Amino acid sequence: MLRMPSRTRLAATIAAAALAATVAAAPAGAAVSRPDIECQQAGLNTLRSAGLLDDVARGGLPIETALALGVTVRPGADISGVKNPLKLSVILRDHRAGDQSLFIYPWCN
Repeated sequence: MLRMPSRTRLAATIAAAALAATVAAAPAGAAVSRPDIECQQAGLNTLRSAGLLDDVARGGLPIETALALGVTVRPGADISGVKNPLKLSVILRDHRAGDQSLFIYPWCN
């Protein structure tokens, strides 16, 4: 068995303890937010129920159609650079963004 010299072992123990203390002391706001998978699933179900999922997967979703489904632009969001129609990947990513999304979806709480 290979044994670390005691000085190296002590340094490794101190480093591990410092790392553990740093992680334990991190503020709650520093935690990585989880993507809103439930909202994404609800969006997919809405597209499926409206008979639009295949069309959106192939050619995107016109913003006008999204608005007709009850989607609204989040106050303060700048969608001037968003391509119309919206690609499915963009729609799914926006659903996962939670309160940071560009749009507000009525099926997501």
